[in-house]
Amino acid sequence: MTPETVIDILRNALEMGGVIAGPLLSECLVVGTTVGVLQATTQVNDMTMVFVPKVLAVIATLALCGGWMLQRYIEFIQLMLRSLATPL
Repeated sequence: MTPETVIDILRNALEMGGVIAGPLLSECLVVGTTVGVLQATTQVNDMTMVFVPKVLAVIATLALCGGWMLQRYIEFIQLMLRSLATPL
């Protein structure tokens, strides 16, 4: 296994991690910012006001995008397993 192969595998793994985690992280960012603005305007500082909407947003995002995320992950794992079988 050459260093270029290892770098390519790691790059693909990091890219896949970003693709899979991207929708969840972006949703948490949007919800957190929105709740933060609401807390600043109303001056109500309660930790559950931040936590509960983020959890609900993550659950909703997983319900909407979970199948797509799982399919991408399965394709990546299959690609990695197929690459193990190829001779160098």
